[in-house]
Amino acid sequence: MKHRNKRTFASLLKDDSGQILPWVTVMLVALMGVTAIVVDLGHAMICENELQAGTNAAALAGAQALPDGDYNTIATSYSSKTGEYNANAGNLPGVATTVTGKCLTTVENWGIPCSSPANVNAVLVNQTVSIPTYFAQVLGISTINLSASAMAAERGSLATPYNVAIIVDTTASMNDTDSDSQCNSTRIACSLAGIQTLLENMAPCSYTLSSCGSVTDGTNGAGNVANGVDHVSLFTFPNGTQTTMPDDYGCDGTNPTIEPYTFPTAGASSYAPGSSTATYEVVNFSSDFKTSAGTSSLSSSSNIVKSVGGKSGCTAMGAPGGEGTYYAGVIYAAQASLVAEQVTYPGASNVIIMISDGDANDTTDGMSGTSSTTGAYPSDVDECNQAVAAAHAAATAGTRIYAVAYGSESSGCTDSSGKGETAAMTVSGWTYLANITPCQTMENIASSAAYFYSDYTQSGSGTDTTCVGSATSTTNLNQIFTDIAGTLTTSRLVPLGTT
Repeated sequence: MKHRNKRTFASLLKDDSGQILPWVTVMLVALMGVTAIVVDLGHAMICENELQAGTNAAALAGAQALPDGDYNTIATSYSSKTGEYNANAGNLPGVATTVTGKCLTTVENWGIPCSSPANVNAVLVNQTVSIPTYFAQVLGISTINLSASAMAAERGSLATPYNVAIIVDTTASMNDTDSDSQCNSTRIACSLAGIQTLLENMAPCSYTLSSCGSVTDGTNGAGNVANGVDHVSLFTFPNGTQTTMPDDYGCDGTNPTIEPYTFPTAGASSYAPGSSTATYEVVNFSSDFKTSAGTSSLSSSSNIVKSVGGKSGCTAMGAPGGEGTYYAGVIYAAQASLVAEQVTYPGASNVIIMISDGDANDTTDGMSGTSSTTGAYPSDVDECNQAVAAAHAAATAGTRIYAVAYGSESSGCTDSSGKGETAAMTVSGWTYLANITPCQTMENIASSAAYFYSDYTQSGSGTDTTCVGSATSTTNLNQIFTDIAGTLTTSRLVPLGTT
């Protein structure tokens, strides 16, 4: 009996089958710790990427607002702070955002000064946040601190390629004097000065190049540099003969011979003026208007610069009149030319910029070939609505359209019989507006409210002082064209150590 008990006890002492349990417990704790690290650190990485993306967006938005906008407020609105555009309370609760304006010498060397009112040319954004952990709390780690920083240079530091067709009203009313202190000259002179400002702020080639290089002559007065960025053409209405249109950049003050309006085919894929002798185009697409992107000085050898009065001693294009106002045709012509240009430069976006008072009311005599009186293009009735329909067709095709209403009258847009526009039809997505006004015409020609501008302070009776852009407030033509140029460029991120 005693021997049997001893054998039983000995066998129990030798039985080690339960000794793995403590090791399993230890390994389970270690596995949970590793899981906590993997899960919480993985979540932290996701949150950090999201925080950095919000910081980048805030810096770019703030820099895009320079020099005139409230960069601090705008940058904050695009930050990851609670309630702002890039907020995510689930992943990034309680983000702290700091916005700082910078004046960087590097950016100044790109031709972007630290101009008033902000006196900065870059925006630095710093964001911090503490995110809660999940599994790591068992290890005593309840939060993980994250931070992100980004700095962006003012818009204009990155050139985005555009094909731009500028349309200038050269009817006789543009010879009227605008005695407003912002201009104090003829309306055509003030318009051309504004276009000079636009060209001064555009990029003929990359900002990284000290010189755009040599110029190659093209068709219809064009001049282009290798690797051009912005290509700009100039159109006018009424149209003139193709052989005399070069007079607009001939510098001797001679005007082109004006022809009755012609009607390019709506929706054409290449520029067709509608007549073998008449054209709306003054100068074809050019990138020779400056010798480098970083300078604001215009090139005196460029025909487009000569046309708008940018060469000293050279008489700019005038406003010979000769016909009334009708501009649906020039919009179709400009759009057709943009479509053709985009085939050559497929990476560029298309833009139309038009300046006019917006009152179309030409008579049948000035519209040779008009066969319709129903208001459908081309017609001598509903001329303002036809222009809006033409702009809608261009916008539908992807063209951005800016409209600058220059002293729009409080009444107008009368047909050949003197009646207001009343035709009820829809063309290219535009439902004709009965008794449309010149201001409404220009406002609806613009492809969005953000691209409608108005100088309604010019002198003269009949000016519609209520013709004000809902999204744009400036009434200074030079500032209007500066703002337009600004929207054609973008801000860009720069290394945090940039000085």
